[in-house]
Amino acid sequence: MSDGNEPGTASGATRAEYCVIACAEAWRGDGEILASPMGTVPSIGARLAKLTFSPELLLTDGEALLIGDVPALGEAAHVIEGWLPYRRHLAMVTGGKRHVMMGASQLDRYGNQNISCIGDWQRPARQLLGVRGAPANTLNNPTSYWVPRHSTRVLVEKVDMVCGVGYERAAAAGPSATRFHRIPRVITDLAVLDFETPDHRMRVRSLHPGVSADRLREATGFPLDVPADVPRTREPTAEELRLIREVIDPRGLRDREVRA
Repeated sequence: MSDGNEPGTASGATRAEYCVIACAEAWRGDGEILASPMGTVPSIGARLAKLTFSPELLLTDGEALLIGDVPALGEAAHVIEGWLPYRRHLAMVTGGKRHVMMGASQLDRYGNQNISCIGDWQRPARQLLGVRGAPANTLNNPTSYWVPRHSTRVLVEKVDMVCGVGYERAAAAGPSATRFHRIPRVITDLAVLDFETPDHRMRVRSLHPGVSADRLREATGFPLDVPADVPRTREPTAEELRLIREVIDPRGLRDREVRA
């Protein structure tokens, strides 16, 4: 939402489309690595990156096939490049050859992520997905996060349970935990954040157009410095908008996940 005094968009792009651009940028420069997006907007972002500035990215059909083309969301691929059964997928994970973009029910300033439960884990108020593969993801390959609703319930001072490992915990565990540990981006419906600070605390990389610094601070459950000169998330090009709207997501599924 905008308070009426904040910058608008020059390109006519929606908030969801800025989020797609931010997600795509997370894979820029990764080279020949498996992109594993979780969620609609990250999936569009990975496909956009593949079609534009990161053609080397490897994509799957969401199951066990490596695909060579980039179909629209929900459509079958026509070009199959290889078979990626579970054991081979795990080999890529443990070798740092995958960049996954996960969700987060809670995320703290050092990048610790919770998708397991809310409240005391011995008697939680809410049971969620469970730890699943989060520890292996975060310790063995680059892991970014997608948060479609930036709020104090998600961006918290301390997670109720650590599933994905943050920077300070990885450092405390030693070299075996830090060899591949990296959290390149946190993309939310309000901003792009990263951990490129001396102590690896979360910082603001860019604000999406229409979002004020005050709004971001109010929606975050820990102190978050927003520099006066913080940039805006970059504008999509006309070709990127065409690809998003006509090729990758012609049904507009992105707008169901992000509403400005």
